[in-house]
Amino acid sequence: MQVSAILESKGSEVVTLQPESTLADAARLLAKRKIGTVVVTAGDDIILGILSERDIVRAVAELGAGALEAPLSAHMTKTVKTASRSDALRGVMEKMTQGRFRHMPVVENGRMVGIISIGDVVKWRLAQIEAEASAMRDYIASA
Repeated sequence: MQVSAILESKGSEVVTLQPESTLADAARLLAKRKIGTVVVTAGDDIILGILSERDIVRAVAELGAGALEAPLSAHMTKTVKTASRSDALRGVMEKMTQGRFRHMPVVENGRMVGIISIGDVVKWRLAQIEAEASAMRDYIASA
């Protein structure tokens, strides 16, 4: 299965902020939307970085509460791993696990078209395992 299947079922909305937004802005948005990551973009969906809850916690641990007034550009991950719609989910899951990150923007023709999470990929894998188990049960029952 490909990344496109997840985007078709969950949609392509991506929560973004501008690099000059503050960590406090990001924390409020993450809490309001009940999400773990925000993509930092230039105005037209060009990815500049990604910021997670962990990044905010690390900044506050290092710098104290004053870190919340820092711009996202100071604390975001600037090298963002991305996927394309045609990437196989198995490969995406391996990249996320090896890289120890939980969110991967999906990019086509230089523009962001969605985002997938490790939760999305695990949900797909569990459904695949259940379908295989069901097929095996049906096969055994018909034998």
